[in-house]
Amino acid sequence: MKLVLLMYLEDDEKCVDRLLGEQGVDVFSRMPLEGHGQGGKGWRGNVPAYRSRMVIAVVPAETATRLIRAVEECHGIQDPAHPIRAVQVAAERVAACLCGE
Repeated sequence: MKLVLLMYLEDDEKCVDRLLGEQGVDVFSRMPLEGHGQGGKGWRGNVPAYRSRMVIAVVPAETATRLIRAVEECHGIQDPAHPIRAVQVAAERVAACLCGE
């Protein structure tokens, strides 16, 4: 199993939803983030926080590979300076509680 994190701007949520659907990822968690970047030049010391999102999914290794590849090949996002970013991490162990049994 792999843990995949997708980080993106809120305006690209439809694109991320399409990528997840095309790769068969229908179980995931999504949360809002406050994204930060480097300060501007000149009189601007700080850049306002970005309206960002993150998706977290635990998926089989083959699905993670396809999803990462789909992100690499993705284009048409709202702001090319802020691409959709994907991180794949090996999930050493995955468990679920016995709730409701």
